[in-house]
Amino acid sequence: MKAATKRIAVGAVATALIAGLAGCTGSEAPRTPATHEEGAPGAKKGAAAPKSAVRLIGDGSTAFTGVQPGLLKPERLKPGQQPPQFVVFSWDGAGEDSQKLFSHFRNVARKYDATMTFFLSGVYLLPEEKATMYDPPQHSAGRSDIGFNDTQGIKDTVRELRAAWQEGNEVGTHFNGHFCGKAGGVGKWSVAEWKSEISQAKSFVKNWKTNAGLEAEQPLPFNYDTELIGARTPCLEGRTNFVRAASELGFRYDTSGVNDQIWPKKDLGLWDLSLQMVPVPGRAFETLSMDYNFMVNQSGTVKGDPSQHAYWGNQMRDGLVRAFNRAYKGNRAPLIIGNHFESWNGGTYMRAIEETIATVCVKRDVKCVSFRQLADWLDAQDPDVLERMRALKVGQAPADGWEAYLATQPEAAAPPPAVKRAQQR
Repeated sequence: MKAATKRIAVGAVATALIAGLAGCTGSEAPRTPATHEEGAPGAKKGAAAPKSAVRLIGDGSTAFTGVQPGLLKPERLKPGQQPPQFVVFSWDGAGEDSQKLFSHFRNVARKYDATMTFFLSGVYLLPEEKATMYDPPQHSAGRSDIGFNDTQGIKDTVRELRAAWQEGNEVGTHFNGHFCGKAGGVGKWSVAEWKSEISQAKSFVKNWKTNAGLEAEQPLPFNYDTELIGARTPCLEGRTNFVRAASELGFRYDTSGVNDQIWPKKDLGLWDLSLQMVPVPGRAFETLSMDYNFMVNQSGTVKGDPSQHAYWGNQMRDGLVRAFNRAYKGNRAPLIIGNHFESWNGGTYMRAIEETIATVCVKRDVKCVSFRQLADWLDAQDPDVLERMRALKVGQAPADGWEAYLATQPEAAAPPPAVKRAQQR
């Protein structure tokens, strides 16, 4: 797993610097939630699910264990009610290796009453000796740009996935081989090829016990066929055909594109919860809300000048907090943040993310949630109310307050003042 992680980091940086990608990963039917009487307006925290019998699925790699605990109860906004401020922290290529960042950020999430989305790379549950079981589109069987895993790495990753789900977090997918660029990269894949990749990602999760010879281990406590409702594509490539495939397979959201900080809309039936453009303090442009993109704009390498590490981490943290504040005090659009379990530039981005979580998740009316929970809340809202909120531009609060703005049925909104958008690099 560690070796695979290193290959990912180097390959992703090379790809972005050569191709100038907007963003790149560097590693890689909704359930009814339980209810509770606390939480921000329109988003109530779920109580622990009642214990139920475990029913194994297939070879016992996954199981039915009842309603997931720790979810929010999505409630429709009342007329004139201010929406809560949602923040989503998400992780690409989630797996536990020697850095132990998966387990660390699980603890961080619990500390700040947050839930997150972990996008699992399916090959992290496939041992190296079984590599040829993976037949990637436009590549030979057994090929992966992020390698595979070993038995201990699979055990550790499954342990974290199991606990994460039981704590209310979501397990999505970052697919498998992490192929980027022109030579067979995901940006060239057809709808049928995306469906094959998704099917294989599910298979590796549903059969990890047999594939890794770990029959005595405890199962993952969910049915992945219903748990998997969203994804982020490698290097943010191939989104068009992926969304077409995902819409036909019953997915509910995608987070592979580039958006501004405005309220989301649907694309082919999927919520477009893409990464967003956020400030880079001290620079005359904005960048994507992902650790990788800050790194590329700062050092262009995973091992930049050590004397700049603290500054770069502070710059990312302050940029994300600025983005949060302009939404929190403005249009209340959900803030979408993407990360990797990596120690680029001395781990400064991991510190930045942890400090961002500690700063924003404790504020009034703020809910740090998974993509699943955000999609649940959006689906519970009046579409006309969401459309009214979408009319608010980046950082724009309703001129006469939320009570007046959402008191009646939406009507044509007056053109808001222009918001200057800095050039992205």
